[in-house]
Amino acid sequence: MTAITADHLLTRVRELLAAHPPADTDRADFLRARFDAGLAWVHYPEGLGGLAAPRTLQALVDTELEAAGAPDNDPRRIGIGLGMAAPTILAYGTDEQKRRFLRPLWVGEEVWCQLFSEPGAGSDLAALGTRAVREAGSGDWIVDGQKVWTSSAHTARWAILIARTDPTLPKHQGITYFLCDMHAPGVDVRPLRQITGEAEFNEVFLTGVRIPDSHRLGAVGQGWEVARTTLMNERVSIGGMRIPREGGMIAPVAVAWRERPGLRTHALHQRLLELWVEAEVARLTGERLRQQLAAGQPGPEGSGMKLTFARLNQEISGLEVELLGEEGLLYEDWTMRRPELVDFTGRDAGYRYLRAKGNSIEGGTSEILLNIVAERVLGLPAEPRDDKDLAWKDLAR
Repeated sequence: MTAITADHLLTRVRELLAAHPPADTDRADFLRARFDAGLAWVHYPEGLGGLAAPRTLQALVDTELEAAGAPDNDPRRIGIGLGMAAPTILAYGTDEQKRRFLRPLWVGEEVWCQLFSEPGAGSDLAALGTRAVREAGSGDWIVDGQKVWTSSAHTARWAILIARTDPTLPKHQGITYFLCDMHAPGVDVRPLRQITGEAEFNEVFLTGVRIPDSHRLGAVGQGWEVARTTLMNERVSIGGMRIPREGGMIAPVAVAWRERPGLRTHALHQRLLELWVEAEVARLTGERLRQQLAAGQPGPEGSGMKLTFARLNQEISGLEVELLGEEGLLYEDWTMRRPELVDFTGRDAGYRYLRAKGNSIEGGTSEILLNIVAERVLGLPAEPRDDKDLAWKDLAR
């Protein structure tokens, strides 16, 4: 098989633009054509939006299409699908599942959410109690339980779901991974109001939800292994986002510092310099992590990046509020909104300060990620545990 080169990709881009001029082509039609041309995610296999090309060449394609005025797929709106569902489906899905789900996912026709955390199984996700029971005769799975902190559940068409299929096994076993139709009977999505006043998250109740066995991802009982693939990709997608120099949360603080010299003090200047340097180090580390991803699946390094992301966002937003003084306490948009995505930069400083508090919880709590880094990066001994070999049904709850 001939290796895909940069010149080959540029030729493909020109052919796509000639056949589907962005100015004259419906947005969704252009995105479907881009997927079919193998220019969606070039490192994916042919026929699934890619060309089995080196992942590093994706930036070349994106740059050329952006320069030509081509639409993107609004990646922030469909981030859970792109960053979590898609790589998991690619790794564990059947050929039929890949063909069915990857194209509408990438185009943005179907939004995804993640049904993992539960009221009694957040940091200790493997303790989850949502049950999936195989129905005799049909082979379908009947799911009952409750999930919580579910981003985008109110707009999602599909969900990645883990449920317990054998309570007689230890908690990390007996879990199976499913693709759940969020429009199926028995799915009830309810808003959770946050400290920001919004209801970006949801709790989801599952009552007798029927999932066909064809929507099972991986083998029965393989759910924890499949979920770890999702979680590693999630942490990379949260902590390893590509941002420009002096971008992200540090940007509005730097702007305020330059435009409002009356706010400056020596102590605040020192803190700003320290956080600016840390933000730049984190940005460059994220670039290196993405380069490592080009060679294979994400590892525990993504947990370290997500840890840094959470800490920096909270410290920077705290500095911004302090820098602005009384004005930093203003928050003009205290409404019960149901946003499709989070906008950190287009809101008040007070909003950024409040919303950043969630960064150390979402995508894995900082305490759990510290354990992962300690054990899998630094090689420190694991904390002693007495529940790993105990059947889930016998665990204290």
